[in-house]
Amino acid sequence: MITKRIIPCLDVKNGRVVKGVQFESLKDVSDPTELAAYYSSGGADELVFYDITASAEGRSLFTDVLRRTASRVFIPLTVGGGISSLEDFERVLSCGADKVSVNSGAIRNPDLINQASERYGSQCVVLSADVKRVDGAFHVFQNGGRIDTGMDAAAWIEEGVKRGAGEVVVNSMDTDGVKEGFDLELLKAVNDNVRVPVIASGGAGSMQDFADLFHEIPEISAGLAASIFHFHEVTISGLKQYLKEQGIAVRI
Repeated sequence: MITKRIIPCLDVKNGRVVKGVQFESLKDVSDPTELAAYYSSGGADELVFYDITASAEGRSLFTDVLRRTASRVFIPLTVGGGISSLEDFERVLSCGADKVSVNSGAIRNPDLINQASERYGSQCVVLSADVKRVDGAFHVFQNGGRIDTGMDAAAWIEEGVKRGAGEVVVNSMDTDGVKEGFDLELLKAVNDNVRVPVIASGGAGSMQDFADLFHEIPEISAGLAASIFHFHEVTISGLKQYLKEQGIAVRI
């Protein structure tokens, strides 16, 4: 049985970790360096760091904050935000990232996935997709969820994997911050189309939500969350013990 990963996410704006609901009403949470160190020593399997306004503001990711954060992390670190060229990949990796997440930059230039995979290997390229229901269909959004591309989410993610993405993060905008469970319908639609690790993001509000995710979609590789970890509603060590008792393989 493949071990499931538990991944906290740091959404960073102006050098601070923030969290909102459905990508809006952002509230200040903490310093990313301190929070990253807490998760690194607290049982997290990996950590995700997003500069959430880089693409919308048309700038590169803040490397000074990233360098300080990466220096405190001793687990795999995925970094995204404003990634639109191979130079951005190089800069982020040189700051200490293990994997690079592409989203809006890949939508504007899908060849970036091919180029990055060829240069750094597919294991380094993570395709992140912000997805929301529009008239009953799953659409991909870009620029931090601000622009509806009109693209079908499952089809776009499948194309990204074919181009060389070695992992996928599916961010459900409908369930983000709502804490009523992962978007299982969306995740099943995506998972059925690809054969690379899929990370579920958006909606976790309890330990049971993680158990439901892994029981309902056994192939899902990982569950990602922010609020319930940031505000100490659930500890990662406690969650892993709970999942183990539910018969789900986790790394204790």
